[in-house]
Amino acid sequence: MTHDPHSALLRAALDAAERGWHVFPLRPGTKRPALHGETACPRTGECASGHRKWEQRATTDPDRIRAAWSRAPFNVGIATGPSGLVVVDLDMPKDKGSSDAPDGATTFQALCERTGHAVPDTYRTRTASGGEHLYFTAPSGVRLTNTAGTVGELIDTRAGGGYVVGAGSRTPAGPYEALCASVAASLPGWLQTILEPPRKPSQAPSMAVTAQSRRYADVALANEVRAVATAVDGTRNATLLRAARALGRFIPSGDLTRTAVEQALSEAAGANATESQHYYDDVIRRALDWSIARNSPRGRAA
Repeated sequence: MTHDPHSALLRAALDAAERGWHVFPLRPGTKRPALHGETACPRTGECASGHRKWEQRATTDPDRIRAAWSRAPFNVGIATGPSGLVVVDLDMPKDKGSSDAPDGATTFQALCERTGHAVPDTYRTRTASGGEHLYFTAPSGVRLTNTAGTVGELIDTRAGGGYVVGAGSRTPAGPYEALCASVAASLPGWLQTILEPPRKPSQAPSMAVTAQSRRYADVALANEVRAVATAVDGTRNATLLRAARALGRFIPSGDLTRTAVEQALSEAAGANATESQHYYDDVIRRALDWSIARNSPRGRAA
């Protein structure tokens, strides 16, 4: 019985798809995608509405897989992002003559020991170079991307935006073979902590933004004070109420102080007073209380 590499590669692609892993063809005997690039895109079929890259075209549809692999003995690419996978690539030293240099698997084992964990039992493959790929299911709600050397020397990872060569594929360097475990385990928490991108620290507004905001507040204060001071009889109370409410929103942000607003509006209202100063001060106080409550972080609507 002769071995048909074409049928074997199709079977490997279908096996990966049955696991829920999104596959796409790699050029025969290589690790490079076999799909057309953007410059050669015909803008037809799947690309009718715009060029679709290999990650977008990777599929678990058996009919599409059979149609693609019927054209040539393509190697199997597994798009890790759509597949919900994080694959740890344990590489071999580039300098084959250096027997002292640890490989990625040795470094990873040492890392597991330092963290007090055993090397995870999960689906893995031997790569053409003699390294290993460890497959893990990606955590939900966290977007992980590719890394190079983040975990350790000769340890890379493939997640969102990446792909790996699947078992059953072959290059001139050798085959990709499944080693053990039929199921991809969940990504260990300690490893996820290493791979998660650092949280961006909350940053205060830049000096330029802060200065611009304060200039705007100063202009607003001058305009509202002028409006109150020049308000005709019968409109002064309403103008004062509206001005205090408008200026109150600058107090929680620190662009204006309450003391400065109260003093400026009180003086403007008292310049042509028709009511007692106590009355105007009470209007200002209540209007500012209302505005501050509405504009403070806890008072804003979600």
